[in-house]
Amino acid sequence: MTTERKRLKVGILFGGRSGEHEVSLASASSVLKALDPEKYEAVPIGISKDGRWLAGGGAQKLLPDVLKSGRRVVLPADPNSAALMPLEAAGGGGLRVDVIFPVLHGTFGEDGTVQGLLDLAGLPYVGAGVLGSAVGMDKDVQKRLFQQARLPVAEFLVVQRAGWEREPKKIVAAIRKKFRFPLFVKPATLGSSVGMSKVHNLKTLSPAMDLAAEFGMKIMVERAIRGREIEVSVLGNHDPRASLPGEIVPHREFYDYTAKYLEEGTRLEIPAKLSRAQVRKFQRLAVQVFRAGECSGMARVDFFLEQRTGKIYVNEINTIPGFTSISMYPKLWEASGIPYRELIDRLIELALELHGEKARTKYSIELPAGAGGALEG
Repeated sequence: MTTERKRLKVGILFGGRSGEHEVSLASASSVLKALDPEKYEAVPIGISKDGRWLAGGGAQKLLPDVLKSGRRVVLPADPNSAALMPLEAAGGGGLRVDVIFPVLHGTFGEDGTVQGLLDLAGLPYVGAGVLGSAVGMDKDVQKRLFQQARLPVAEFLVVQRAGWEREPKKIVAAIRKKFRFPLFVKPATLGSSVGMSKVHNLKTLSPAMDLAAEFGMKIMVERAIRGREIEVSVLGNHDPRASLPGEIVPHREFYDYTAKYLEEGTRLEIPAKLSRAQVRKFQRLAVQVFRAGECSGMARVDFFLEQRTGKIYVNEINTIPGFTSISMYPKLWEASGIPYRELIDRLIELALELHGEKARTKYSIELPAGAGGALEG
């Protein structure tokens, strides 16, 4: 007599309130199709653009009294409710999952907000935690951490939206003093090149700043590096490993949102044509970036290889990279010996492993008998 192996219920969390909503749908669709049905039961959980979560398939005045006999409530992750809701059936009735695979890109998904909610709910999830996710989304904080870790980053300047709206002439003067054209302007807290512009002259600088300000409270201005765009995938928790590097060869002037998702023509060179020494250096730097950013599970690290000097610069780290079967992150692992379906298996294993380690951590202390009265007083 054979015992049927219990399948893990994997919640695929996708969509979200971000400019990268449609990108998320494409990634989630690929993950759903690739999940091994003998190992997993897929539970699609979509978040609409206005924040609704859609799944497929007291009277006490003293604080101790509230803790003992207060009514159980839950705070839905739905901005349309903005209220504590009663949890009628203690411990049950809801849609239960064993692990969450977030395929959310951008704000309210890749920035630590959902990760914090999942931590509070005690659910294992794939990818970086609250801190790593927040660092990965905030390119300003990210680059300052990289500088502290002595990782090579190009010159940049961060402008607060409020400051730009208040003193645009002063900020334009500061940008002209620090940089030569061309330069890049983008929101400091968004991905997929949303709101990003390549600025060639003074005339187009202000419109580029205005555009970036629509998508974030901080605007990043960076020196434009003429060279090759190299990407490396990283996988692991405490002992991360790096894939072979790949190269993005955009058909447009730079790798913007249109080139990434709306038009064909951009070419992926996998593996990138690099010397052995360069491959080792990119891999070493990718792991250092992963650790400096407090990441776990997965991330894709993007670099520039400057044409004139041959120098390598870290561009950014993406904690929830594009995850379609033809996206760079899984394609790099496929070239490195881990096919798409096996990659998903490993990421789920890493999520469960890290969750088990978190469970070993003490978050409270046991007080000696009688000590509680002194605290209450």
